[in-house]
Order: sequence, then structure tokens, then C-alpha cells
Amino acid sequence: MVAAGAHRAGPLKQQNKAHKGGKHRGTAQRRSGGRVSVKALPHRRRRDLNRVDRRHQALQLRRQRKEAVLAEKRSLGSRDGPPHLVVVVPLHTRAAAHDALRLLQSQDSAVVHVDERKAGSFAILCPRLKQRWRFVTAQAGDLHAVMDLAKVADSLLFVLDPVDGWDSTGEHCLSCLFAQGLPSYALAVPGGTDVPPKKRIDAKKKLTKAIEKWFPEVKLFPLNTEQESSVLLRHLATQKQRHLAFRDRRAHLLAYAAEFVPSQESDQVGTLKVSGFVRGQTLNVNSLVHIVGHGDFQMSQLDAPPDPLSLNPRVVKGQKKSQDMDEDSANGTDEMEEDVKILMKADTSKQESLQSEVVPDPMEGEQTWPTEEELQEAEASQKENKRVVKVPKGTSKYQAAWIVDDGEEGSEEEDDDDDDDFGDDMMEEAVSQGESSEEEEELAEEECETMTMSECVRDDQYDEKVEEDEEMLEKYKQERMDEMFPDEVDTPRDVPARVRFQKYRGLKSFRTSPWDPKENLPRDYARIFQFQDFSRTRKHLFRQIEKEEAEGASVGWYVTLHVCNVPVSVMESFKEGKPLVLFSLLPHEQKMSVLNFLVRRHPSSSDPVRAKEELIFHCGFRRFRASPLFSQHTSADKHKLERFLRPDTALVVTVYAPITFPPVSVLVFKQRSNGMHDLIATGSLLAVDPDRIIIKRLVLSGHPFKIFTKAAVVRYMFFNREDVMWFKPVELRTKWGRRGHIKEPLGTHGHMKCHFDGQLKSQDTVLLNLYKRVYPKWTYDPYVPEPVPWVRSESALPGQEVEME
Repeated sequence: MVAAGAHRAGPLKQQNKAHKGGKHRGTAQRRSGGRVSVKALPHRRRRDLNRVDRRHQALQLRRQRKEAVLAEKRSLGSRDGPPHLVVVVPLHTRAAAHDALRLLQSQDSAVVHVDERKAGSFAILCPRLKQRWRFVTAQAGDLHAVMDLAKVADSLLFVLDPVDGWDSTGEHCLSCLFAQGLPSYALAVPGGTDVPPKKRIDAKKKLTKAIEKWFPEVKLFPLNTEQESSVLLRHLATQKQRHLAFRDRRAHLLAYAAEFVPSQESDQVGTLKVSGFVRGQTLNVNSLVHIVGHGDFQMSQLDAPPDPLSLNPRVVKGQKKSQDMDEDSANGTDEMEEDVKILMKADTSKQESLQSEVVPDPMEGEQTWPTEEELQEAEASQKENKRVVKVPKGTSKYQAAWIVDDGEEGSEEEDDDDDDDFGDDMMEEAVSQGESSEEEEELAEEECETMTMSECVRDDQYDEKVEEDEEMLEKYKQERMDEMFPDEVDTPRDVPARVRFQKYRGLKSFRTSPWDPKENLPRDYARIFQFQDFSRTRKHLFRQIEKEEAEGASVGWYVTLHVCNVPVSVMESFKEGKPLVLFSLLPHEQKMSVLNFLVRRHPSSSDPVRAKEELIFHCGFRRFRASPLFSQHTSADKHKLERFLRPDTALVVTVYAPITFPPVSVLVFKQRSNGMHDLIATGSLLAVDPDRIIIKRLVLSGHPFKIFTKAAVVRYMFFNREDVMWFKPVELRTKWGRRGHIKEPLGTHGHMKCHFDGQLKSQDTVLLNLYKRVYPKWTYDPYVPEPVPWVRSESALPGQEVEME
């Protein structure tokens, strides 16, 4: 019984939730008492270890990584591994690279092998340290040589000027190397004794501050004495190696010697015997090999000649002196044919094919007999589509079918070239005007006369590039107009809009409306290869490389490759001193497909770059020329075309090119009229995906003529009544955010009554969006001309370069 004065809880009393104890894993384990459920434990539960086991596992992983790093350091440059390849890159014209190489060669208890074929190339063998190095010099002005050597180099040795560090050519070279991917590197500063003693400290501080832009927290190595050269060599041998993913998964080598054997049919094509040390992965003779800058080839045989840079000279029997050996290897000859062992010969049943394109069969489509229902539908559609045509008397039905109405004269398909969509799109003139223009031309030719003009040398030299300046000015105007009025075009007045834009369609929503990726594909898509699942194929290949042991020449072996059907120009380039770099290809990497690169505009590039211009691509170990498309980088299934390479955002570049498995770095260059290559964009390979839908948008604009509460009369979007009726289903929008649709045409001059979701402003603009899928041009060319080396003149203005002779 409750007392009369006791407090009772009301209906609004706060009710707190009870504590849910025993829900976490520890309590559940204690309550289970060690009992295990009948079902098998998932993998995630198996990985749940206690505290001590987690510590042991972390310790084991740390020890494994440490041992892997130490093993890599010990194998590089040792007896069982390839020589430590060091590429010397002088970054300044005043950099004393010759003095640096002389000091590196003057090592005690070391044997130096000088390669007389190429200046600045030599090998150092140090039996006491059980190390061997190979040094190759590349000039910063020779862009292709520097980038090709950096693809296979173990370390880069940058030689700086003690006062300025690097010049404009060296800075351009550094930009390209950082975009491609840098291996391990070191900075050497020879010639410091030439600086006056009072200015050495200030010069060193200035140089240290200057290199922080590219190399933060990197030590400078002075190179003036033999002791300092020994310190630099020790640093190169012991520093941690930086990995480049595209070369670690592929076998590659730098040619040490080469010999060309012409074929019986022609002297221009033959077998190229390339000797060098295998790096990266095991080299299989049945795989294809890519010679950088020259194309893909097959191998017929792998030989194992004696190692010319052996730390133990007793391994090679009957060897002459080292100088004679270097001369013989430089000339590509081998005097010890009896010591050459054949490692592998190509198996035709397992050898990769050189086929890069699919040969389309125009009769490949399956022809089936139509059913009765389809025949009835065809007859009904023919009855509906019957038209009345005025024909002369005596005309048969067959002849009448070829007579064209007045409304069908402009129904021919437009050219697929989309370079004329910037407001100045005009169709060809009528045939009637063509006859009069020919008569005017004949009269103009009769009235013209020839005159001899005096020439001024200075004026001609000054006005050599006037046409280029005018073209560049036009590009600047088009880029500016595209920024101010994106995708807007003028409706042509001499051609009906329904004919001019017959390949375009309207979309309810660009983001959510469906678009079939297999619809109306071009003929070029019949020539390419496509993966059912590209990412799955890529993972499967990489998993095979990591786990399975391939047959062939192991890493570190000195081998000779017999490359078949190689043009003689490859050997001529090697004799001129150009580096000869070979990469083995993964399966399918010789086949053509659609590659998508994710790039960003380089800060040094400011000139407008229009879509479908021919550009030069350095994609991993390949370089080629192509005409790309630019599109937005979004997560949607449709991507809007960009007409110019934007400087403020990342874009996707789409080209036809051979398949390459990412990760791979990409550099985009543009060639000038004088042969120089300008770096305009850098990035990486996004995916190999022909189904990426790139949509080109056109915007037709009109102006409100009369404005009502929720309606308006719009003009200047179309100029005839039929066009208004044709585009009536497409939704309208305005620049101020209103949505609407066409209600009916007014008159015969293109005025139309439109309904909107609100009242328009007098300064608003009515827009109509049209869309079409576009594809890149097939302009793939694997042969890229050598760039002209350039330096910046001291008297030249910023942005003006002077060509080197």
C-alpha cells in the first residue's frame, strides 16, 4: 500500500536504455568456454591473433623486408648479378663531366675497361670490394638518349655546375625524368677548386638552396680528389634502390655489343645479335621483345657467351687483354665461338605472335531468314512510309525510287571530323554559286599580272613565323571562347538544323540517361582487341610473374639475343652512339586497343592544345605519335569531351595504341615546326577500355523575345518551323537555372513558344543540349623523330629558345 504523500512517476518520465553488456568478442569467448561452432572459421577470424602472435608476425615481416633489401644491395654489381649501371647526366654546359669521369676511373686496385665505341662509357671492376660498375654518359640535350638510359639505369649521377647548378636544358631534362620516374640518384659537384676560396662557402650555400626545389634533403658530393670519388662510389653501391614498376615486371637490358647479319632476301632487314646483361625478370626466348624507338620483334635464339666484365678472369679461357676484348665487343665480334652456349631456341608453338590488329571480315555478320512476323512488320512500315513524288510520264517504280524530294537533298551524312565546332561551322556553298565563282576566278586570273618585288633579308627573317603566330592567335581566341561559352555553337542558317545535327541526340539527364557502349561503333573498333575484364587479366599476369618461375635467362646473365627481321637502321643508330634498349613484352602487349591516360597540364606549357592534334607520347618503354581525345575524369559512365587541354584540372587522354599493363608513367610532348619537343602534360596510364563513352556536347542558344509568367517566346535558336518541331522533345534549360520545354512553333521563321518552371529574366539565355559519342582518330605511328637539342640563349627573352647547330 502506497502512502498518500508518496511521489509517483508521471507519463513523461525519462526512460534510459539498459546497458548491453556481453556483446563484444572477449565476453563472448569467455562465455563460450572454448567451444567452437560447427561451421568453419572464416579467413578473417583466422587472422585474428593475440597480442604476442601479432608482435611475432610484425617482427618476422620486418626481418624479411630487411633481408630482401640487403640481398638486393649485395646482388647488384656482384659476381652473380648484373653490373651496377650508372648513367652520368651533366645538367649544365659548364659542368666538368670529363673531370668527374677521369676521377672515377682512377681507383686503386680496380680494373678499368674503356668502351671506345661510345665516348664516356667505361666499366670498373673491383675484385677487392667484389663490385663492378658500368658508367654510361648521356648529354642532357639528347632527350631520347637520357630517357632511354634512365629506363634501365640502376643509378643516375647528376653532374652539377659549382656556381649555377643547372641551366635551362638541364631543368627541362629533370622535368622529364621526374615525370617518367627516377631510379636511385646522386648529385656530384666537380670543379669546386676553380671557384675563388672566398666565394666557395657562399656558392655552396646558394647551390644547396637551389637544389631543394628538385632534391630536398639530398647530400651533395664534391668530386675533386680520388678519395671523394671513392666515397661517391661507396654511396652508389650501398644506397637503397628505387623501383620503377613498369621495368621490374619485365625483362630488359642495355646493349653492350651488337652485330647485324643481313638476310638472304634483302640487305635492309636481317638478324640483330644483341649482347647484354639481363635485368628485371627472367628473359624467355618465346616472348616478344620491344626495341625502344624501333618497334616489336620476335627472338629466334638465346646464347650465353663469356662474360666480358667478369670479376674472376679465370672464368674466361683463352682471353686476350682487356683492351682487345673491349675493341672486339665494341665492334660486335666474338672470337670465341667455341665457348658460346645455346641457352634456348624459340618454339613456334609457344612463341608469341606479332599480330597487332584484327583483320575485319565485312561478311562476318550472320545472315538469317526473317520470320513471318518480321515480314508483316516490314510490309506495314512500307505502307506507312509511302510518299507521293511527282515524276515524268513513263517513269517506272524503280526509277521513281531514286528521285529525291526537295526536303531530302541535305540528308547526306556529315563528315565525322569534329574540328569545325567552334562557332565558325559553315557548310559548303550551293552548286549554283559554284558556277559563278568559277567564272569570277577566270576573270580574276585574266586581270592579274606578275610583279617582281625586292626582298629584305631582315624582314624575311623577322616574318618567318607570321603564319604560325596567326594560327596560334586563332587557337587562343577559340580557347577563350570555349571558356566563356562552353560548347555553344551557332545554328547554321543555310542548312536545316535537323540535317546539320542529325547525328546528335537529346538526353533527359547526362548523368543517369542510358547509353549503350556497343551502339554504332566505328570501323576502327573492328581492328582492336578488348578484354572481358582488364583488371582481372592484369592481376592474373602479375600473380604469375611473382609466383611462377619462368624458363629462360636469369637476371644477371650475360646473353646474346637473336632478334629476327630487324631493319638495318637499328644497327646504324647503335653505331652512331645511340643507346640500344630492349624490353620483353608481357602477353597481349603487342595488340592494339584503346588506352586512357590520366594527365595533368605541365606548368611550363602555356600554348593552347586542341583535341585531335598530333602529339608525342612516352608511355613507359614505348614512344609513339597519335591524335588524342580529351575528356573529363569522373566516376560516371559517360564523360564529356573537352576541346582543349585544360591547365587547371586533370583530364583523360584517349588514343589508339598497343596494350600496356599499368602502372606506367606517361609524358606528352608537342613537336614544334623547328623539331623541338615541348613537354605539355604528365600523368599515368588509367586503363585499357574501349567501352569508355566520350560524349561531345553541343549547345544551341536562343533569346527570349516575349516573357510571360511561366512561358516565353524564344527566337534565334532555329530559323524554320520544321526544326522547331524536330527538336520539340528535347528539354530546355537557361543559364539562370530554369527548366522547360518547347510547346509549339510560332510562324515560319523559327520563333517558338516555350514553357518554363518559372518566369524568365530579360537577360537570361535559353539553351538546348545535344549529345553525340565521339571516337579518337587512328593515327598511331610508332616512329618518333629525334628531337632537336636546344638551349636557352642568354640574350633571348623568356620563352624563346635558340636552336643548337
